[in-house]
Amino acid sequence: MALSRSARRTSRLLALATAAASAFTIAAAPGGGSPGAAGIGDPYFPDLGNGGFDALHYDLGVSYHPDSGRLDGRTTITARATQTLTSFDLDLQKLTVDAIRVNGRPADFTRNGDEIVVTPRHKLHKGQEFEVTVVYGGVPVALNGPIVFGSDYGWMKTKDGVFVACEPNAASTWFPSSDHPADKATYDIRIDAPKGLTGVSNGRLISSYDRGDRSYAHWRENRPMATYLATATIGKFDVRTGKTPAGTPIYVAIDPVLKGQNQVDVYGVTAEATDYWSEVFGPYPFEETGAIVDDMPQAGFSLEVQSKPAYSAVRNETTIVHELAHQWFGDSVSVAQWKDIWLNEGFASYAQWLWEEHKGRGTAHDLARAYYNGRPATDAFWQTKVADPQRDTMFAGAVYRRGALTLQVLRERIGDEAFFKLLPAWTKLHRYGNANTAQFIKLAEKISGQQLDDLFQTWIYSTGKPAW
Repeated sequence: MALSRSARRTSRLLALATAAASAFTIAAAPGGGSPGAAGIGDPYFPDLGNGGFDALHYDLGVSYHPDSGRLDGRTTITARATQTLTSFDLDLQKLTVDAIRVNGRPADFTRNGDEIVVTPRHKLHKGQEFEVTVVYGGVPVALNGPIVFGSDYGWMKTKDGVFVACEPNAASTWFPSSDHPADKATYDIRIDAPKGLTGVSNGRLISSYDRGDRSYAHWRENRPMATYLATATIGKFDVRTGKTPAGTPIYVAIDPVLKGQNQVDVYGVTAEATDYWSEVFGPYPFEETGAIVDDMPQAGFSLEVQSKPAYSAVRNETTIVHELAHQWFGDSVSVAQWKDIWLNEGFASYAQWLWEEHKGRGTAHDLARAYYNGRPATDAFWQTKVADPQRDTMFAGAVYRRGALTLQVLRERIGDEAFFKLLPAWTKLHRYGNANTAQFIKLAEKISGQQLDDLFQTWIYSTGKPAW
């Protein structure tokens, strides 16, 4: 995720889900089995995600009516029970549930705040795959608060449709889910909108057609994806498709009202950056690259939507390369818990300096030094503990820039050869999975052959301006 121009501050962990669930497990019911936990136990969002099962695939069908703002949805989740379940939870904020079926049979359900508690007719045995289908509807409500720069985020109504950007906790405002990045899944997303509008989502477009006064699009993301990276953005778009010079399919959708407002070649920069990051970070992890550029000035941020970053206006080159770097750092390799967010934002911010270096506009060292020197020791910037920035300040500027500074200091400590071996090794080791800070430090030490505890203790586990 990145802020706009002047304000850029910008394999699943089953063990994590199981361990968190065990802390919340209720005493076993007669005959064996117990309810799944309401959340996976992330300290920043204790009720997000769900214990007792592992989501494998989402089949989302959303029908949107811009005039009323109403969404009618039908979501089928394929999951595997990680314990014997008598009931389990789904995250769904505000929308009304009409019916739920588990393995094709009607199931009882109740609402407890933003949790839907589902009780199937028969318990689900540990290791069993099952399907839960939820029929629901209502007017989705965008979230607001200090977390995302004070901006609305989630399902945001636009003049002609909706802009959907959900980090960190807003996916469950438009579809029932296990809404935490530790529980990644593949997706089919089917969008039904008024004729003349285009529905854009993750992965590859499988089909699109008009029927009567409605337009339909079916998208498929075959690579595991965190819930917050899913989108169903709808509006009037000029679409350009093709391939990058290295051969990656590309899909760029731009709201026509933005034409001519900025000279940035979104398509060209996206293609070039995708190919360059593939050289530096390892093979591009998804089937398609691209961009969704909408006219949504109320959202003062951009988001690394998987396979197609979402921009709320035409953003500059450095924002585009930041969001594309996230395809590796954040999307393919996702955080284990939200406190690890610097692994996303620090890396994508450092990528901006690498891009300038690549373009011959300054070295990463000089850019990092200038930033470091421009922040006096008395600046509140230095008071954020990057490795655990706290929920309401998880997108603080230090998470981005002190995180990036940490990577430059690491690069200078271990040398370019080890550093540029480390980055693709990290993305390969945890490709399509989740990881944490301790794992990154361990890999950095293994590749460099150096003990690095002091570096990371100083730069991400402590406050105050470090000596450099």
